[in-house]
Amino acid sequence: MSEWQLRLHGVGNASAGPALGSAMCTIEKDGAPWLTIDCGPEGLTHFVETHGEMPLAVFITHTHLDHVGGFERFFVDSYFNPARRGQVRVYCPVTVVPLLHKRVADYPNVLAEGGANFWDAFQLIPVGDAFWHEGVRLQVFPVRHHWPDSAYGLRLPGSLVWTGDTRPIPEMLKAFADQGELIAHDCALHGNPSHTGVEDFEAAYDPETQKRCVLYHYASVEEADALAARGHRVARQGEVIALSAPGG
Repeated sequence: MSEWQLRLHGVGNASAGPALGSAMCTIEKDGAPWLTIDCGPEGLTHFVETHGEMPLAVFITHTHLDHVGGFERFFVDSYFNPARRGQVRVYCPVTVVPLLHKRVADYPNVLAEGGANFWDAFQLIPVGDAFWHEGVRLQVFPVRHHWPDSAYGLRLPGSLVWTGDTRPIPEMLKAFADQGELIAHDCALHGNPSHTGVEDFEAAYDPETQKRCVLYHYASVEEADALAARGHRVARQGEVIALSAPGG
């Protein structure tokens, strides 16, 4: 039986800085990286410090720079390594692909010498409601962040639901977290039109759902402690959480 776990490379919001790192994680199988979620600058550094190399497979939730700002370094590492060039899988929701291209790839002459396209370094895989990765089917669902059809969550059935950046989405979790999955949920002490605050979180979800949640994307260590003081489980940078094996 394989062992699965979630490694938190970063748990902070866009202004949290290196102390918390940009929100990013990796699903690991038998101690090795299996699928990384997002590619923020600090999170990418933590990944390399942990695993000694860049990811080989990444899912992109949305294109705010704290989630995709590591792509230039990611490109250089992949493009100039013949063993990696074109082999690094980037799974991206189909409506996010144009945004990702404009955000990180649409620069004249990605190399000053010419002769290269940004996507030469990667295997870009646009995805819809679901996709297969190494024989396992994952599900993708829209969340409430900033603008419709611009941000998505990810489900590893029976194991993990990663909401990505979002307001509360009780209707989505009823459909996509109904097998006892650990739910990693955006939550800070104070909410705003694009993110969940703890009062929003407590009002939107029943106690059973709250118990399955681990909260990330907060502003400071002090905020994390305040969330924990209210009885919630709070993700910490570098933390590794055991997951149930996927199924279903």
